[in-house]
Amino acid sequence: MITTHAKTLAATALAALMLAAQPALAGAKEAKPAAKPAPAKTVQTDKAQKAQDSATIREKAGARARKTGAGKADIEREKILAEAVAAVRETENAIKALDKKDKKAALDALARATGKLEIILAAEPNLALAPVNVQSQVLDIYVDIKAVRAAVDKAVTLLKKGRVQDARALVSGLASEIVIEVVNVPLATYPEAIKAVVPLIQKGKFKEAREALVTALNTLIITRHIIPLPVLRTEEMLARAEKLAEKAKRTPAEEKELAGILKAARTELQFAEALGYGKEGDFKPFYAQLDKIAAKTKGGKHGKGFFDELKKALAHFRAKIF
Repeated sequence: MITTHAKTLAATALAALMLAAQPALAGAKEAKPAAKPAPAKTVQTDKAQKAQDSATIREKAGARARKTGAGKADIEREKILAEAVAAVRETENAIKALDKKDKKAALDALARATGKLEIILAAEPNLALAPVNVQSQVLDIYVDIKAVRAAVDKAVTLLKKGRVQDARALVSGLASEIVIEVVNVPLATYPEAIKAVVPLIQKGKFKEAREALVTALNTLIITRHIIPLPVLRTEEMLARAEKLAEKAKRTPAEEKELAGILKAARTELQFAEALGYGKEGDFKPFYAQLDKIAAKTKGGKHGKGFFDELKKALAHFRAKIF
């Protein structure tokens, strides 16, 4: 998912999501213990263990997903053009020179900036944006799916009542993503904007020239690449699950791990759906494929190719939203 902005967007605070308080049982008489309390305790222990196992699976997949996201940011950094970086730096040098009313230094700086941009255009005449900087950040909300859906429903209600800002505050933090921001020089306009300042400097109009250069710098374009973490976590989970599914003689522990991963993968996709990374129809095929895989691997069954269709569908989905 790629969006373009002329100015950096301000970071938004996470929405406060409140859980309903349980009613107190003040003054209630102590009930007699059940005849066989042990099974209830065992069930509770099992639930706690499953929750812990699920959290572990998510944590491991999350670490690998973040590493993948960092790799994508590195790829964008490799695209940075040294000439474009130098052109921006020389524009800033020209502004400093104008503050000192140093006509020669300002003109020399702009000449160097123009020269750097001409090198880029000579090498790649059709290039529209020349990247000069890359930054990345991780936004991840730690709430369950029910809380996300409740917040969205509440925001919809607020919007219907015309309370736009209240709704905005509620959903502004509903994100689980890696954001890669690339700052670019627009080659269609920036070089001409630089050249247009030269006559102003030659006429001694330093204030006007400075304002024009500041305006040119403000035209730098920020391209934002949004990578949903739930989708990355799902792919990381499935990579491990596929290895287990292909194993002929899985141990009981591995059998339990495989079932847990498939369940966790479904939860991640539901989380992505709740956060709006795609439409409802996008996710139904994924859930169907997970059901098929669970059936094919149940009871120690194994084989290859079980994940091929799901991986292909996820790859297509990723290409649409990344």
